[in-house]
Amino acid sequence: MKIHDILFCYLIFMNILSFLLMGTDKHKARHKKWRIPEKTLFLTAILGGSIGSILGMQLFRHKTRHLTFVAGMPCILIVQILLAVYLL
Repeated sequence: MKIHDILFCYLIFMNILSFLLMGTDKHKARHKKWRIPEKTLFLTAILGGSIGSILGMQLFRHKTRHLTFVAGMPCILIVQILLAVYLL
């Protein structure tokens, strides 16, 4: 397996994880249960799951009133894209 394949699988995993974490946190918020820490949501985005986080925010309508998420997640994605372009 080539490094590109491993990286691709890793990014798919991180985006699915980020998406599911957003959905899970929204579900927990509705049911007044223990929540997923915001730093965990940001960490998964920083580690490659920014697209999944953004999609989760939009689909579940979660954290869309928090400026740190509304501005932060797209900024993380932009930095990741710029980093990828630079490395390629």
